[in-house]
Amino acid sequence: MFRHLRPLLLAAAVALAAPLAAQTLPVQESSFWADQVARGVMPPAAQRIPQEPLVVDLEAKGRSFGKQGGTLRTMISRSKDVRQMVVYGYARLVGYDQNYNLKPDILRDVTVEDDRRFTLHLRKGHKWSDGSDFTSADFAYWWNDVANNPELTPNGPPDVMRVRGQLATMTFPDPWTVVVEWPVANPEFLQELAAARPPFIYRPSTYLKNFHANYADPDLLEKEIDRQRVRGWAALHNRIDNMYKFDNPDLPTLQPWMNATPNRSSRQLYVRNPYFHRVDARGVQLPYIDVVEMTVVGAGLVAAKSNAGEVDLQARGLDFNDVSVLKKGESDGADYHTLLWGNGAASQIAIYPNLNFADPVWREVMRDVRFRRALSMGIDRHMINRALYFGLGMEGGMTALPESAFFSEANLHAWASYDPDAANALLDDMGLTERTPAGLRKLPDGRPMEFVIETAGERQEVENALAIITDTWRELGIKLVMRPLDRDILRNRLYAGVSMAGVWYGWDNGLPQPYTPPGYLAPTEQDFMAWPMWGQYYQTRGAAGEPVDMPQAKRLLVLSEEWSAATDTETRSAIWREMLEIHASEQYGIGILSEAPQPIVVNNALRNVPEVATWAWEPGAHFGVHRIDEFWFDLPAQTARVSE
Repeated sequence: MFRHLRPLLLAAAVALAAPLAAQTLPVQESSFWADQVARGVMPPAAQRIPQEPLVVDLEAKGRSFGKQGGTLRTMISRSKDVRQMVVYGYARLVGYDQNYNLKPDILRDVTVEDDRRFTLHLRKGHKWSDGSDFTSADFAYWWNDVANNPELTPNGPPDVMRVRGQLATMTFPDPWTVVVEWPVANPEFLQELAAARPPFIYRPSTYLKNFHANYADPDLLEKEIDRQRVRGWAALHNRIDNMYKFDNPDLPTLQPWMNATPNRSSRQLYVRNPYFHRVDARGVQLPYIDVVEMTVVGAGLVAAKSNAGEVDLQARGLDFNDVSVLKKGESDGADYHTLLWGNGAASQIAIYPNLNFADPVWREVMRDVRFRRALSMGIDRHMINRALYFGLGMEGGMTALPESAFFSEANLHAWASYDPDAANALLDDMGLTERTPAGLRKLPDGRPMEFVIETAGERQEVENALAIITDTWRELGIKLVMRPLDRDILRNRLYAGVSMAGVWYGWDNGLPQPYTPPGYLAPTEQDFMAWPMWGQYYQTRGAAGEPVDMPQAKRLLVLSEEWSAATDTETRSAIWREMLEIHASEQYGIGILSEAPQPIVVNNALRNVPEVATWAWEPGAHFGVHRIDEFWFDLPAQTARVSE
């Protein structure tokens, strides 16, 4: 992989991380922080940015230079989704650019040797949002005092630091250099650092040491433990150390905006990070927008409130069937327009029979590939496509999208044609021939075949699709029972093995390339609803969950390991194709259709939002890869301030 990435990284170090000298390109002061600078509370902008900031030439990217100011309104449906600020902000050690090439971001540069030794070069003068220095000491604190502290991390360093069972070493030659090294090649490391939910292998040590038993004043630490009502210092540390959750306003950040709301209200404010490391080529510090206002609303209200013009940028909580409502808002004079971006998920809707379901009778039935194939062939995808997506979706199973090098028509259509006669024949062949007086097939123990699919209850299109499937599965003698739950409850039930099946999107990354790690196709994560306990077993190295006990699933694990050990594109490509063929054959996740456009609501005054783009969790972090810090409002003197 790094034979391809290394030139990109080295080019990025020259093109994106060129030194910005104050005497040749003065840094413009932000009006947002001008009062604090004038009163001496905060240093001027030229002293707040790194000595070598990341300089963004917007014109070279086909974008316009903007002006600072304004408040961007957006919505979420759960208070915990404030973490989207970390996703959208997309400040990463290395990150994808708009062409999905990896380039340094927080880092000034990366040196890769033999795909196993990674030297991370930090930007001198880079600071956290509270003004404390960001140096290799923050990596050392994470490695020595968090990841390898058994009280904070009982299972030891996370998977990102392990390759084929081998643990990395981290060394810190000087304040601006970190060396991460494995005894074997790790072709996934940089991509993991660029993820939508990245592994934070650094921490704001100056702040967190106040809550660590090795550094804090014991009396003050005990008082804080009592005040927070936790059991000990480790629980306290873990509570406030939420780099991804983004719910602790006191925790310093490197993201474009920092949390400015000290409580869990329905209206969360995020203000510009005065020490953010990116500037445009004119010397204007990013982000352009001063404040992001994130409001928590009911999931069913996102489209209506968008229609009423109550947002400036919105995609989350909107589905394709909301387009008509959004277009009506435009015609009624609301000050926004609706874009339709491509969708990068492998399937818009996918059903996951839980192969780790606690019921032994149902488990045995679901583990028979004939049953999963019959379920797939009992879905009228064409009807769902016409009814929900005006025929714009691509009908078929869950597999790589056509833009991927690994797209296969055979995989797309495997067991995906609506054929109730063939589906019934498969079920008969399993011996499931007895029926109730109502026509439902009976399980081997005599119970009627009622297949319960649990949903997060957040997407109307999912419920509409399941309603159509209910009718067609009835032709197979199977009663579909839909059970809406809170998302967290759904996941916890799946993880515990008490959910029969779940429904969600397909793989987040439907656009794999040879260098894309294929671990998400193997039983390596509990989040994959078809095998949560196998994923637990892998993630905890056998401390929880169940070992994989099905041949093809074991083969996926072997292939994932072989991909990590491979050094050439041909081998990695062959592995990808075999893993995709296994999924198409085994139907672990039963995809319905893909590529249904994602509506994006954009304020008419908001600039630099791409007209054509891809909405994807991986790779890209939704808005993140499109650099929301470069968006700006073309309005006269729109400003935003925060009271002290």
